[in-house]
Parts: sequence; C-alpha cells; structure tokens
Amino acid sequence: MLTFQTPTLADRAWVHEILYSANRKGCEYSFCNLLLWISPIGKIARMGDFLLCRLEFSGKTCYFFPAGQGNLTEAMDALREDAGEKPFLLRGVTEEDKAILETLYPEKFTFTPLRNTFDYLYPVEKLATLAGKKLQSKRNHINRFMENYPNWQVVEITRENLHLCKELSEQWYALRPDEDFEGEKSALFTALEHREELGFEGILLFDGEKPVAFSMGNRITEEMFDVNFEKAFAHVQGAYPMVNREFARRVMEKYPGVRFLNREDDMGLEGLRKAKESYYPDLLTKYEARWEA
Repeated sequence: MLTFQTPTLADRAWVHEILYSANRKGCEYSFCNLLLWISPIGKIARMGDFLLCRLEFSGKTCYFFPAGQGNLTEAMDALREDAGEKPFLLRGVTEEDKAILETLYPEKFTFTPLRNTFDYLYPVEKLATLAGKKLQSKRNHINRFMENYPNWQVVEITRENLHLCKELSEQWYALRPDEDFEGEKSALFTALEHREELGFEGILLFDGEKPVAFSMGNRITEEMFDVNFEKAFAHVQGAYPMVNREFARRVMEKYPGVRFLNREDDMGLEGLRKAKESYYPDLLTKYEARWEA
C-alpha cells in the first residue's frame, strides 16, 4: 500500500534525484513546482525508484504518470489499487507515455488532450539569439529598450539583491488590482524566500539602478531548464523580450548541456497564450488518460 505525504523542503534531495534522472520534459516533474503549486492539492509517495503523485481537485482524484526507473506495471498497479473504486485518471501523459500505455494496456485507456496544460518548449539558442525573420519584432523591441535605456544592465539574483525582486513583484501586482494572483504570489514569494534551498537561479534587469524585470528558474534535467517566474513592467518597452533573451543567454553560457527552455503552460489565459506563441514554440502535448476497463 502506498503512503502519500505532502511534499516539504526536506524531500527535495530524493525527489530531485528521481525526477532529474527520469528526464521528463513536463514542468510538473520538478520538485520546485511540486512544492510551490502541487502541494496544496497533491501528495507524493516513493515506490523504489519511482516518484508517484496523487492530486485532488475539482472533486476528482488523479495521478501523474509515474516518473522514475523500474517496473512501470508495478507502479501502475499500485496507483490503480490506491484509486480503488474511483475512476483511474493519469495526467501529465505525453505522446511517448501514450504510446507506452497503449502497448502495455491495449484498449484499456482513453486519451483526452488538455490544451491548457501543454508546455511551451524553446531551443535555448533560439531565445538567446532571436535569429530569423519571424522574431524580427522581438529584436525591434529590444533595440528600442537599449535606445531608451542606454544605462541598462543585467545582474545575477543573489541574497543581497533578492529584496528587489520582492519589491518589483509587489509593484507589478499592485498595478493589477482586479486580477486574482493570490496563488501565484504565494508561490513566487515562497520561491524567493527559499531560493537557495530550491536551487533557483535568475537575473535582474536594470535601467541604471532601477530594476525593471527579473526572471528565475531551475534546471530540471540535463537538457531542460524550467523558467518558473518572469516579471517585467509593461510600460517599459522591450523589458519582457530583453529579460527573456538575457536569461536564455545566461543559461546557455552557464549550462552548455541545456538544449531547451521550458516556459511552462498558459493555464488557458488568452493573453499569456498569445505571448508565448509569439516566440514560435514547440508544444509539449499532454493528455488525461482514463482507465476504461
């Protein structure tokens, strides 16, 4: 029988080890996201070298596709047993996972793509160079930024300047009083408070001495870096594409083995979807798999 528990900071070492070696592309397979976003509705369990996750939301129970090494059918059997009489639902199911499930369990699952959960993947070099005609507008915005703010600079986020990220965030949220950002704000401030323990890295973009944007994320596999948070002042023309480009450059310089940036999903928000699509991403398709046997 599986024993599920709410993830805490004390779990980071073993969870990160399993997820890092599992080499999964989805942003949900990150200890940071499990702690910051999943913990209010989810619990985790260890089964050998597998990490298993159970979620409770919208009146239903579901599980992430098992992450790790070993006998997948045993892990699946354990999850099905845990589900009991409830419908057995898997989330975070990629095209590769779908093929595996169809081989192991022919005609047992039905698959529903969940567009709002698709991750946006970008070759890190693409965002670092913004080469090509399709991204000309991004380069134009960056050129305007450099013209308007000739004293711009980029620095690493450190313990000493971390308070500037908090202050910038507070100002950013204050400009949007009619929108509900409580969940995101809580996750962001927890991430800032425990930045070092969680392995977050990031940059601050300045106009002279004034911070105008920051970006922060963590490496989730050998080839994938997850961009968890990004904030910039909309009235500062070019701040978003500038901090996006500079963060990609820092990742590419520091981690030559990283090939992709995962800028996570859009949660079904039209504006966010449009902004992420404007960089011409590769979409990571994710399904909900439902056991129909």
